[in-house]
Amino acid sequence: MFDSILVVCAGNICRSPTAEYVLKSKLAGKNIKVSSAGLTALEGKSADATAKQIAAINGINMDEHQGQQLTSSLVAQNSVILVMEQRHLTDLCSRYPEARGKTFLLGKWLGDKEIPDPYRQSLEAFEHVYELIDSASRAWQKYL
Repeated sequence: MFDSILVVCAGNICRSPTAEYVLKSKLAGKNIKVSSAGLTALEGKSADATAKQIAAINGINMDEHQGQQLTSSLVAQNSVILVMEQRHLTDLCSRYPEARGKTFLLGKWLGDKEIPDPYRQSLEAFEHVYELIDSASRAWQKYL
């Protein structure tokens, strides 16, 4: 079974932290560590204000989040890596070939659905992305 999950997007301030905290809430009580990082992370930055707002409406507090850059050590430390888009999967596996076989789309169980980047978009875009992340996280629950 998996003991650690790393969620990856680009900047690590919208999608991956949202997925990190949603997964943490869904996996509460299981001994699975969940963290997030970015391929081009805004290191040390808090989660995007709108992402935090939507998460809070859904009972999830992301105040503790600090953006971090994806590293080879993070890749090695995690048993499964979940990404938002096919290009993230391709980029991550080309940078870290050892990640092949343990890196999947977060939307894998939703027909390999990609999760679009809501950064600097409307509140509705963030709400849509939150719903996709929540649905994808629910779908992963039975495999984790």
